[in-house]
Amino acid sequence: MDFWARTPGPLLYAHRGASAELPENTLPAFRRALELGADVLECDVHATRDGVFVISHDPTGLRTCGVPRRIAECSYREVATWDAGFGFVDAEGRRPYAGSGLRLVRLEAALEELPEAAFNVDVKEATVAEVRALVALLDTVRARDRVLLTSFSARVIGRLRRAGDRGITGISRLGVASLYFAPARLLSLFRPAGARAQIPTRAGGLDLATPGFVRKCHRVGIAVDYWVINDPEGAARLLDLGADGIMTDDPCAIAPVFERSPRTEAWRARHRRSGTTS
Repeated sequence: MDFWARTPGPLLYAHRGASAELPENTLPAFRRALELGADVLECDVHATRDGVFVISHDPTGLRTCGVPRRIAECSYREVATWDAGFGFVDAEGRRPYAGSGLRLVRLEAALEELPEAAFNVDVKEATVAEVRALVALLDTVRARDRVLLTSFSARVIGRLRRAGDRGITGISRLGVASLYFAPARLLSLFRPAGARAQIPTRAGGLDLATPGFVRKCHRVGIAVDYWVINDPEGAARLLDLGADGIMTDDPCAIAPVFERSPRTEAWRARHRRSGTTS
């Protein structure tokens, strides 16, 4: 049974780790998020030219590392030299982690370093061969039951299915659109592929944070996770609405909401056992 099936929600997701406090998508940011009570570490992956999956939101190293090169065009040996602390800017406009030795993390290394952690992995860009390699990697390290693979791209989600992946996945942007616009009766017959809709509160002119939309998803067995929610009042409202997960850059600010919400007793119970809550 996978992590999502065996873990009662709502879930607290750390978006790129505790990225409000530490350089995003780095091991210190992931460890800090777990200390604060995150259930799931959200991250993004890109493959290097030689097929190594590194954790990075952007396809280039410009914003986070100060290197204007595409990850897909570089060897892992080159990418491993980039300064992953460069991009973090504090409230005074300083770069306190630049030159501190932080590096982009291989997905495999993160899974090995944090063997008990669940990961939400957004596959930004991936060829058919890369998708197959990613599925094989997760099988090799025996982590598929604690990794949710997702993508905005219906093409990537389709490639996961064709690669023989049997694990839990998110729903593509196209699938979310069908959830919103299709009649509930039709959705019961033609349900979008995937188990979780991971969405903003608004998309263009569409309000996705309504009781009716959440109920519609739940009726067809799809969970709803909202991103990126850094405002405690907003997080509390979404939990009251029936959200199954909250993704945040700032678990330090949002964990207290989970401490108080009447819907998060299961979260409090598991984190009392793990020692991450008072």
